[in-house]
Amino acid sequence: MEDTISAIATALGEGAVGIVRISGPNSLVLAEQMFFTKDGNTLSMYESRRMVYGHVEDETGNTVDEALCVFMPGPHSYTGEDVVEIQCHGGIQSLKNILGLTFAKGARPAEPGEFTKRAFLNGRMDLAQAEAVMDIINARSKEALKLAIRQQKGQLSTEIRHIRDALKDVVVHLEAVIDYPEEDIEDVTFDEVRNCIITGLASVNNLLSRAHTGKIMREGLLTAIVGRPNVGKSSLLNCLLREERAIVSEIPGTTRDVIQEQMLIEGIPLVLADTAGIRKTDDFVESIGVEKTKEILAASELAVVVLDGSEPLRIEDKEILGSIEGREHVIIVNKVDLPCLLDLEALKAKFGPQNVLTLSVKSTKGVDAFVQWLKNFVYGAGGTVEKGVFVQNVRHEKLLSTTKESLKDALMAAEKHIPYDCIVIDLRNAINQLGAITGETVQDEIINEIFARFCLGK
Repeated sequence: MEDTISAIATALGEGAVGIVRISGPNSLVLAEQMFFTKDGNTLSMYESRRMVYGHVEDETGNTVDEALCVFMPGPHSYTGEDVVEIQCHGGIQSLKNILGLTFAKGARPAEPGEFTKRAFLNGRMDLAQAEAVMDIINARSKEALKLAIRQQKGQLSTEIRHIRDALKDVVVHLEAVIDYPEEDIEDVTFDEVRNCIITGLASVNNLLSRAHTGKIMREGLLTAIVGRPNVGKSSLLNCLLREERAIVSEIPGTTRDVIQEQMLIEGIPLVLADTAGIRKTDDFVESIGVEKTKEILAASELAVVVLDGSEPLRIEDKEILGSIEGREHVIIVNKVDLPCLLDLEALKAKFGPQNVLTLSVKSTKGVDAFVQWLKNFVYGAGGTVEKGVFVQNVRHEKLLSTTKESLKDALMAAEKHIPYDCIVIDLRNAINQLGAITGETVQDEIINEIFARFCLGK
């Protein structure tokens, strides 16, 4: 039988209300030894899932705190087992005292994520849904929260199971043909196997294409604003932040260090890095800033190159443009409120018309177009997260990538008419990788590692 665990389920600190959560077979008995209702009845005498008013008392009968208590019997609880929650005042000492009493009555301290781990082990949710719980807690925007809630409700899991079940049906049929060749079993043609694999591969590729969006919504998009000195990089940062965060000056080289700011643009979490202007300089401090800029550019997921539209391209501009080739980028031609001396058509021909935007930081003209470009870059065409399944988890992305390779091997084998048993090996590998996402084929040590990253009390 599982032991009974307890932990503080709310953030430590001063607050109006704090919650101590208890889960396990002795939850009710334990709670009745320390929580006493106002009318003298025991907690078990009340209807389950009803909030009851009373006091928590220590071993000597002294009142620790007034509280509300609710008993939620399994299996219809968060963990799938008996759960008691005590809601008291949100002071640190009150919560610690009540938690200490639960330990004295026989509960043990819950490990990080152990409540959700029990929910997974008791079949209340699969592994992908359990991981989404922390995505909900850590969501940086409304859009990120939407994605996490949809995953917690099983949207990704449903898609994974659909792909997995279709592949399993093919494997079962193939193995029947392999194992019982003398039986009158309808044979599976290579074309049918091939078509099934192509369908599964397309579904996996579709999920992988959306992992880019999920990762950004979960972790934020590291964006480097680069350009030579005095083209408007700091002004662009200030414009997006709508505050004077970076010092703006007509003197080249004013920004000598990397300034990083976190912000939301239309629900997209960005980590904006305003960098020192890239140029050759004899100034020792400025040269260090230039080197840091190059490091940030190498680590960034998106390079925003700012050019001065009132001047022709300089050597430094060309060097910077050369450094972003092969990287995700957008080119901002600033100062369009002045006569344009820069060859826009040549830039568009080389980098694509969709990646070259004109803008005036001074008048904010063109800023809306830049925001729309960001939305399209993150969400894809249409710029929304309202539809589709998005992969937010790096573990899921890696497993889907491995699944893709196994399906590609199976497809190659089917196209070459390699014996069925060889195809089955690749298909089973794909099925196992997909099962690891939902937890059906995952190893215990990986499960423990996943839940160890959770916060206490969840």
